[in-house]
Amino acid sequence: MIDVLSYIREVYAHNAFVQLNEQKIDSVACGEAQLSMTISADKHTNLYGAVHGGALEALADTALGVVCATVGVRVVTVSFAMSFIKNVHAGECLFAKAKLVHHGRTTMVVKVTLFNESGEDLAEILGTMLNIGTFDEIPKKW
Repeated sequence: MIDVLSYIREVYAHNAFVQLNEQKIDSVACGEAQLSMTISADKHTNLYGAVHGGALEALADTALGVVCATVGVRVVTVSFAMSFIKNVHAGECLFAKAKLVHHGRTTMVVKVTLFNESGEDLAEILGTMLNIGTFDEIPKKW
């Protein structure tokens, strides 16, 4: 059987935006994924030294795609709603835990929770993804 984590990491190694933001795919399971990103003062912060909301959104959006890949589906984001709870600062690591909520024929719904190293929630995201193809190497269930 294919090493799904290694395969997905290789796919995302060719995503320039993921590399620019230094996002890491830490773990995957069927319908689940965890990613991380260390906040860099020169890349991810706003005027106040806190992480820019767009950096949080970027990690969440990547997590949406990665979790869909765990069931062999290529997707693009249709929409997502994000509720900010707490912020982080430069030097801190933030994590995204994504879980597939609905896997339909044409769309998928994913929930992502962003949290810090202490396990405190930073944001909640609910995203809708459009199925545009498959990763034939990844089974739907494993």
